[in-house]
Formats: sequence, structure tokens, C-alpha cells
Amino acid sequence: MKFRTLLLGISALFVAFNAAFFSVSGLSKLFAGASLSVIVMASSLELAKLITASYLYNYWEKINKSFRMYLSGAVIILILITSLGIYGFLTSAFQDTFNQFSIKEKQLAFLEQKEKFWGDDVIRYDEELKRISNNISTLSNAKSQSIEVRDTSVVGGVRRTISTSELRISQKRIEVEEENRKGVQSKREVAADSLQSIQLKILDLESSEGVSSELGPLEYLSGLLDRPMDVIINWFILIIIFVFDPLAVALVIAFNNAVMVDRGIVKKDKIVRKRELYGEDDDSDIDNITESDKDSKIESLEETLDTVLDDIKSEPSEYDEADLDKDGIVTEKEKKEFYESTGWKNSYNGDPYYYHPWFDWNKKERWINDRSAINYWLNHKGGTQNSLNTIKNQIKKSKYPDNFDSKTY
Repeated sequence: MKFRTLLLGISALFVAFNAAFFSVSGLSKLFAGASLSVIVMASSLELAKLITASYLYNYWEKINKSFRMYLSGAVIILILITSLGIYGFLTSAFQDTFNQFSIKEKQLAFLEQKEKFWGDDVIRYDEELKRISNNISTLSNAKSQSIEVRDTSVVGGVRRTISTSELRISQKRIEVEEENRKGVQSKREVAADSLQSIQLKILDLESSEGVSSELGPLEYLSGLLDRPMDVIINWFILIIIFVFDPLAVALVIAFNNAVMVDRGIVKKDKIVRKRELYGEDDDSDIDNITESDKDSKIESLEETLDTVLDDIKSEPSEYDEADLDKDGIVTEKEKKEFYESTGWKNSYNGDPYYYHPWFDWNKKERWINDRSAINYWLNHKGGTQNSLNTIKNQIKKSKYPDNFDSKTY
């Protein structure tokens, strides 16, 4: 077995094993009430599917048509069942991760609500402190305002002084506002501490490793395609199952084909079919030849080849006859003229005449009635059976008249 065939077999086995594992796991979760029984049943079906696919490939021509159709349908149905099991396994795995993601999203939403609540409180307390500060400033200005009173003892009869009653009232109001400011400031500090604590929790939750890193690409695709995350993952799982198990079956069939090619069975079958087509002898028993017989045949062929080569060397050159002007020099033109006149019938280096590189295959009348020449043309010159039939029809039409309206004698 060649190394690339071995790699193909290992790959087929690995993909098939993983497909079976995911399918069996998915089916066992789907029928959790009898998971062990389902595992045994699904495992046997997976093994039978691969063996059936190999059997169909190797014995396709020898199987009864109805039986062949049944086995093919069974393999296709088992592929669908396996794909269903894989789909169940992957969706179940995603659902667990998505549930954790949903819990995290709900926690974030709750913390964000609390953050907004405490943030609004801080803003409200800041506005209250600003109002109190403005009131204290206004009252402080009122304390410093003076009033005019009539006093004949001073020049002009009017004296400016500060009202004692107004001063006492302003002082009391300032003291009340100071107390209010202390209370609001205390409440504002509590709200700010709570807001900071909530913000730290949100930051810690957002930066934590786990489902966020696992579902990050899906979140990106969901936003990019403007589709919900469950729709995106459903597309992705469907793509996987359409490739997974069909690829496993295809690799098993490819491995069987590679093994047959390595053993030469495919090439041998093609040769046997050609020999049956042209009525030649069948040597299908070549596989029964032992190694010693093969060695003796190889030695015999080598001796025959040496003898033929010696005979070729001892024979006079055909180009002596090709010296048409007898000047002792045979030009390429003289060679071709001699070959086209009579030399094309001669053998070429011990091989038949049609092996010659100058042999004109377009002159079909020279070789169309020669069975060996036809086989050589089909196998080495790119000829086909259809083109051969066309050539024969053309030659028949050129030999026999098809117009009988006028006399030919």
C-alpha cells in the first residue's frame, strides 16, 4: 500500500469516527430515557453504513438491481440519521453556552439598572447642594446689607446701620441651610460609593473570560449580518452537517478505489474489457504467476530483446535503398520519398510498420484493416471507437458508389 493511500485511509477512519461519535452522542441526548440502548444501536448502524458503502463500490456490477437500490437507499438514510444526530449534539452544546451567555446578559442588565438609579441620585444630590450653596450665598449677602435710619445727631439727619432683627433671621436661615447641606452631602457620598461599587462589578463581569470569548465571533457576525445569534449558529451547524458525514462516506469509497488502483485491479479490468471487445485472448490468470515464474519470464524477455537488437544491428540499413540518386549521401528528402513510396510497409526497429514516427495515420486505407494497427491507434494515438466507426463508414462510401442514376459501364 502506498503512503498516500495509507494517509487517505487514516483520514477516512478519523472523519468517520468523529462523525459517528457526535451522531451517537446527539442521538443519546435526544432519547435520554434509553441512552445506552441508543448508543449501541447507533454505533452498529454507523459501522454498517461504512461497510455497506464499501461493499456497494466493490461489487456494484455484481449485485442484483433491487438489492443495490435498497442498500443505496439505506446508506443515504443512515447519512441523514447521522447528520441529524450531529445537529442535535451541536445545538445542545451551543444551547448550554448560550444559556450561560443569557445569564451574563441578564446580570449586566440588572447592574446597569442599578447603576442608572444611583447615578440619578448622585445627580439629584449635586443639584440640591448647588441650590443650598446659592441660598447660603444670598443670605450672607443679606447680612451685610445696611439700612438708613433718621438720626438728628449726625450731619444730614440720616444714619446707615444694620438691622439687628434681619441679622438674626439671616443667621438662623444660614444655620438651617448648613445643616441641610451636611445631610445632602452625606446622602450624596452614600450614592456615589454605591455607584462606584456597581460600576466595578459591571467592569469585572464584562472583562471576565468564558462565554464572552467563546461567542465573540458569533456576536460579531450577528451584528454584521443583522440576524439573531441563534439564526447564525443554525446556518453554521447546517453547513457542518452537510459536509461532515457525506465526506466520511466519500473518503471510505475513495480509499477503496485507491487500494484497487495500487493493486492494479482497475487497470487490469480495463485491459480485460478491451480484449473482450476485440476478441483477444484473456490473460486474467496473471495474478496466479509466482515470483520465480515472473523472474524467469523477465530473463527470457531480456534475452529475446538482446537477440532482436543484434539482428537489427546486423541487417543492412534501409537507407542504402533510399539513396535514390546513388551519390552515397541520403538526404532527409530522399528518406521521406523512399518511405512514402514503399518503405512505410517495412518494420521499424523490429516493431510493426505503424511504429515508425513518419507513419501517416491520416492515410487510413493503409491500416484500417489491420487489427493490431487499430488497437495501437486506439491505445496510443488518441483514437476512439466512435471515430473508428466514422473512418470505416468513410472508406466504405469511397469504395462503393451511392449514385445509381447513370451507368458505369
